[in-house]
Amino acid sequence: MYYYTNCESPIGPLRLVSDGENLTGLWMEKHRYPYPSAEGSAELCSSLPVFDEARKWLTAYFAKKQPSTNALPLAPSGSPFRQEIWKLLCQIPYGQVTTYGELARQAAANLNKAHMSAQAVGGAVGHNPISIIIPCHRVVGTNGSLTGFGGGIENKIWLLQHEGLDMTQFTVPTHGTAL
Repeated sequence: MYYYTNCESPIGPLRLVSDGENLTGLWMEKHRYPYPSAEGSAELCSSLPVFDEARKWLTAYFAKKQPSTNALPLAPSGSPFRQEIWKLLCQIPYGQVTTYGELARQAAANLNKAHMSAQAVGGAVGHNPISIIIPCHRVVGTNGSLTGFGGGIENKIWLLQHEGLDMTQFTVPTHGTAL
């Protein structure tokens, strides 16, 4: 059984989803990939301890207090490959970015592969079910393009600015799936 609650934030309404003990999802209002159908039948329940913990985490984050991803019980559902990528996302420090290519190199090394596709990594990053907390917004294209954020390019820009990044080093794509 899954449960959900809604949470207001500076970037609009957020949907939190839980299996009752762990946070399994956090989606923005206009997310490219809405929560999965198994969680789509979730029951409204605002009083779970994990939701209280997630709200405290988000309050701290939006107050620029840099809470640790390890502070929450997270259980995103995905393949072992996606789990590896999401684990790497959690290692990107607040206020910093990395590239899809760098994540591909790290994942290849961790999985004992000679090479890993940045596009495959992009697919895993784009399907991250716990946005903001698992910081997929901190991944950019090798050329500095702010591409590939399921929560919308305007939210990616807001989150990066909120974390204090100099946005002049990035470009906004004029077409493609990131818009």
